[in-house]
Amino acid sequence: MLREQAPRIPACPRRGRAVTGDTGALRLGTRASLLATTQSGHVADALRAATGREVELVPITTDGDVLTGPLAQLGGTGVFVAALREALLRGECDLVVHSMKDLPTAPAPGLRIGAVPVRASTRDALCARDGHTLAGLPHGAVVGSGSPRRVAQLLRARPDLQVRGIRGNVDTRLRKVDDGEYDAIVLAEAGLSRIGRTARISEAFDGDAWPTSAGQGALAVEVRTDSEFGDVVAVLTDAEAEATALLERAVLHRLEAGCAAPVGIAARVAGQESIALVAEVYALDGARSIRVERTLARAAVAADAGREAAATDVVRELLDAGAGDLADLAGSSR
Repeated sequence: MLREQAPRIPACPRRGRAVTGDTGALRLGTRASLLATTQSGHVADALRAATGREVELVPITTDGDVLTGPLAQLGGTGVFVAALREALLRGECDLVVHSMKDLPTAPAPGLRIGAVPVRASTRDALCARDGHTLAGLPHGAVVGSGSPRRVAQLLRARPDLQVRGIRGNVDTRLRKVDDGEYDAIVLAEAGLSRIGRTARISEAFDGDAWPTSAGQGALAVEVRTDSEFGDVVAVLTDAEAEATALLERAVLHRLEAGCAAPVGIAARVAGQESIALVAEVYALDGARSIRVERTLARAAVAADAGREAAATDVVRELLDAGAGDLADLAGSSR
């Protein structure tokens, strides 16, 4: 059977710039999992096409790849990032690729996001035995997810479900469904697409009704702030991906939501001049939620200052409505 692959990342050269001529290989640091090396390989291919330079992958093992237990107890999504960043700062590689949803929102001294390539799907997807949709799962079905946000969303839709934690790479989790340990699991559609597993999707959830993690589906190419490769990497940036993903990160940063906070944030381009933004905070049991929606002028949130202002406004409304009573939000102390 042929496996479906996600579209390759095209290079997006910035007007007036051409980055060619240097034949030295760029060293791209990546986690060693199938998903990570696949998406890093797409970035490497795009860099080769745009610059004519060779790019070699440098596999790096992170704590998140070897430790077991709930992600929140291990220090959150940052466990997938720290080792990559340390290798970059030590000069063992020239750039690293992260799934943006794994990237902490606090600034990292000495590092910056050098590019946000074309974004894949932002949606969550259900992978269930016998092709069940969420509504069609049997009463009391066991659904696997390690994300507090997904747990809350699942229980909001189906309070009868047994939602249990799950760890492991995509194929490991899918095998647990095949073996009957779980009736279904929820994963990011982008990851399933990138490694050719879309045939396992029994339902993809609507992005507005089911907002996902800030930056889901987007990649972040990180470089040192003093890197000589800033212009080289910048050719990969896609304007729409950058606008939406960085706006989502600004809201998450302003909320100061920890990894255990059930928060969904989704931004999408709505026409040529607007961005539609949804931010929703859930009680862990899914019984209550507080939602804010905005339509923003794209030009107004094109830079950091505009994104920060919009995020401040959205977070203020969430907190005024009682979001801090539903979830652990450090930002609620303001």
